[in-house]
Amino acid sequence: MTQAEIKLCSLLLQEHFGEIVEKIGVHLIRTGSQPLRVIAHDTGTSLDQVKKALCVLIQHNLVIYQVHKRGVVEYEAQCSRVLRMLRYPRYIYTAKTLYSDTGELIVEELLLNGKMTMSAVVKKVADRLTETMEDGKTMDYAEVSNTFVRLADTHFVQRCPWVPATENSDPGPLPPAPILVNSEKDMYLVPKLSLIGKGKRRRSSDEDAAGEPKAKRPKHNTDNKEPIPDDGIYWQANLDRFHQHFRDQAIVSAVANRMDQIFRSLPVGYNISKQVLDQYLTLLADDPLEFVGKSGDSGGGMYVINLHKALGSLATATLESVVQERFGSRCARIFRLVLQKKHLEQKQVEDFAMIPAKEAKDMLYKMLSGNFISLQEIPKTPDHAPSRTFYLYTVNILSAARMLLHRCYKSIANLIERRQFETKENKRLLEKSQRVEAIIASMQATGAEDAQLQEIEEMITVPERQQLETLKRNVNKLDASEIQVDETIFLLESYIESTMKRQ
Repeated sequence: MTQAEIKLCSLLLQEHFGEIVEKIGVHLIRTGSQPLRVIAHDTGTSLDQVKKALCVLIQHNLVIYQVHKRGVVEYEAQCSRVLRMLRYPRYIYTAKTLYSDTGELIVEELLLNGKMTMSAVVKKVADRLTETMEDGKTMDYAEVSNTFVRLADTHFVQRCPWVPATENSDPGPLPPAPILVNSEKDMYLVPKLSLIGKGKRRRSSDEDAAGEPKAKRPKHNTDNKEPIPDDGIYWQANLDRFHQHFRDQAIVSAVANRMDQIFRSLPVGYNISKQVLDQYLTLLADDPLEFVGKSGDSGGGMYVINLHKALGSLATATLESVVQERFGSRCARIFRLVLQKKHLEQKQVEDFAMIPAKEAKDMLYKMLSGNFISLQEIPKTPDHAPSRTFYLYTVNILSAARMLLHRCYKSIANLIERRQFETKENKRLLEKSQRVEAIIASMQATGAEDAQLQEIEEMITVPERQQLETLKRNVNKLDASEIQVDETIFLLESYIESTMKRQ
C-alpha cells in the first residue's frame, strides 16, 4: 500500500464516516490485522469508540475479522474496498441507466447503508419515490420489489454471508465471533415476500392524508409486532458485477470509436443477415488490436473476445494520451514508435521518428525520468564498458501502468482536498444561503406573498450570489475531474489485475 493510497483512503473515510472511523481504519491499513485491545491501545481510543468504529467499517465491508486458533479475533482493513468508495456515483448512475430511478435508489440505499434486508430496501425506496411524485400518487411496493428481483437476477446485488442456524439440542460454548457462510447457489436467490403496500410521505403537520389529527388516529402495529419475513437475509451491492459491466462498455466504446462508420450503419435492433454479420466478424478478427479472435473453421469458426489484449490496448492508449498531454505530440510519436518496435537504440529512434538528434535525446530522457519508458543495457563484454554496450529503449506497459495508477491516486487526493478547502473557505456563506432557503421554503408553505419572498431573497447580496455561483462551478469541476480520473484508475487496475492473473 503506497503513501498516496493510504492518504486517499484517509480522506475517503473521513469524508464518509468522520474522524474516529478514519483514525481506526487508517491504523488498520498501516499495521495490518490486529485484535481489539491492541487497536484501542495503539490509537489511544476508548474500547467503546473502537467497537462502534469497527461496527461501521464491518457493516460497509471495509473491514473483515478472523478468529485464530487461540480464540483471538483480529480485524483487517480492506484497502481496495475503501478506494471503491470513489466509484459510488458511477455505480448509482449505472443502475439508473439500466433500471431507471427505482434501480438507482435501490443501489444507492445499499451503498449508503452497507447491508440491508430486501423488505427494508423496498419500503425505503418506495417512500423516497413517493416523496417526488405528485400529490395523490404513490409508489407500490410490488413495483420496487420487481426491480430488486431484476437486479438480483442480473447479479448487480447479492446476498451477504450469513450465520448458519444451530440446533438447540447442542448448547455448546459460543465462538468469540460469528462464523459466516456463503453459498454460491443461494447468493442471488430472492426470498418470496408478499410486500403489500405503498410508499408514504413524510408530513410536517399533525394530520395524515385524510386530515385526521394524530390524537384521533388509531394506532396500528404497536402491540402486534409481526416478524420481518426476510429477517437475517441481508443484501449488498455486487461491485465486481458493476466492474464487469464497466469493462465490457469500455471495450465496446473502444471498438465503436475505431470502427465508427461501421457501427453507425448497423440496422436498428441488430436484425442483420448472416452474410453481413460474417463481414463484421471478419473485420473485427482481422483488426490489429485483436479484440476479437477466431479459432477453427468448422461451422464458420468460433469467435472469442480476448479480454486481456483488449485491456492491454486500453491501458496503452491511456499511456499514449498522458504522454501526448504532458510532453507533446512529438514525444507521443516516439512513445508509439518504441511500443511498436519493442527495443530501439537512440540512433534508431532519431531515424525512425525523423527527429533531430538533440531533440530526440531530450524527449527520450524526459520520458525516461517520468518512468514512461525504460532503458535496457545489453553488454557485449563482461566488463560492461559503455563503448561495448547496447542501450535499448523499451516500454514496460505494466510498470508504466503502475506508475500512472499511483499518480492518479495522488491526483484524486489533491482534488478532494481542494474541494474541502473551497467548501471550508465559503462555509459562512453556505450556511447563510441554507438558512435563507429554509426560510423561503417555510414561507411558501404558509402562503406568503411574492413581495415578502423577494425581501427574504435580497438578504443575500449580488456579490454573495456571484461568489456562490463561482463556488458551485468550481465544486462541479472538481467532482467531474474525480469521476474522470477514476475512469482511468479503473482501466489501469483492470489491466494490472488481468496481467497478474496470467503470470
